[in-house]
Amino acid sequence: MKPTPAAEKYSPLYFLASVGAGGLVVTFFMYLMFWVPHPGRPVATFDDIAAYWPTAGLPAQAAIVIAMIGIAVFAVMNLQKLFWNISTFNTWRKTEGYKVFRTTNAETQLLAYPLALAMSVNGLFMVSLTFVPGLWNVVEYLFPFAIAGFLAIGAFALLIIGDFLGRVLTTGGVFDVTAHNSFAQLLPTFALAMVAVGLAAPAAMSSTPFVVSAGVMLSTFFGMAAVIYGLIALFTAFNSMLHYGTAKEAAPTLMIVIPILTTLGIMMLRQSHGLHGTFEVHTNAGETMVFLSRMLSIQFLFLFLGMLILIRQGYFKDFVLGDKLSPGSYALVCPGVAISVMLHFFINTGLVSAGIIEKFGTIYWIESAVAIGFQLATVWLVFRLNGQHFAKVAEAPGDVVAAE
Repeated sequence: MKPTPAAEKYSPLYFLASVGAGGLVVTFFMYLMFWVPHPGRPVATFDDIAAYWPTAGLPAQAAIVIAMIGIAVFAVMNLQKLFWNISTFNTWRKTEGYKVFRTTNAETQLLAYPLALAMSVNGLFMVSLTFVPGLWNVVEYLFPFAIAGFLAIGAFALLIIGDFLGRVLTTGGVFDVTAHNSFAQLLPTFALAMVAVGLAAPAAMSSTPFVVSAGVMLSTFFGMAAVIYGLIALFTAFNSMLHYGTAKEAAPTLMIVIPILTTLGIMMLRQSHGLHGTFEVHTNAGETMVFLSRMLSIQFLFLFLGMLILIRQGYFKDFVLGDKLSPGSYALVCPGVAISVMLHFFINTGLVSAGIIEKFGTIYWIESAVAIGFQLATVWLVFRLNGQHFAKVAEAPGDVVAAE
């Protein structure tokens, strides 16, 4: 038996396997977030679930069971893939291939490491909310540790970005513009945005003014850093794509804008909630609905663009349904997760809160079914990719292609 394809030809992009599983934890938590009553709290907790269970109907109970199983399964997968990546990465970084890697455009793939760490911390918080009784009674004591943890991850990300920018901006000709023909260079933006949304959580949930203000300001710093870096990478990459076409193995990155917008969008919603509850800064339901509509519109535009290129290049036929392997295939998971989560927020925080549709009405469930459809498709994709990349094979695997 040969080692798994992922172990045989390692790439930091395999951290995205952990990120995708963590994202699916969030999609299942949406069931609890919006379908379980949680009066007086911004999120559902184990105590809210326990209080609701005796009076909940059979469909509601089934949804709770599915949500809790999904959260548990994908949280375990998230941590397993994270620990495997850390161990394999530590071995790989001692090789000559790693030294060469650090001299190419692909160096920014290292940002998948802090991205995965931030995703796991976010996911573990939702696991704790779901399964730990009485957590809300001590949650205020946890927020300073959460802020410190995300700051450490953010500093890790900034150090990697600094190494990359310090190399390419001080020495001319080391950045290969011809290999910049994808949105792969937006991975640092995604990492910074994930740190930002994590730092915004205490702002939304704490009742301590200092913690709220710290969460708002620190998440704003990383959010703005993500936006600035993202805009530069986006426009320069699009220019290169117009000249050289889109690199087939990196084509899934065309949809990385989707999860970036979801993380930044939730960051802004969390900031708004914290400012409203602590500092009486009010945003009405109509404004929130319009904001979410704009974010979702941009996401679907990039979804259409990405699917257009992927289909025309035959990416799914080769790398998802075929025998060719690319670590970049895991970049397909995050857009499905992100649109599912954003749709839940759009439906509940946008349309329902603004009085456009009735909660749990017919239109509500039709629209929620779209969010669940994206979720189920992503669940299938995760298991499909895990089977391709992490299953031991008796014969040589298909060629593993690294994306820059």
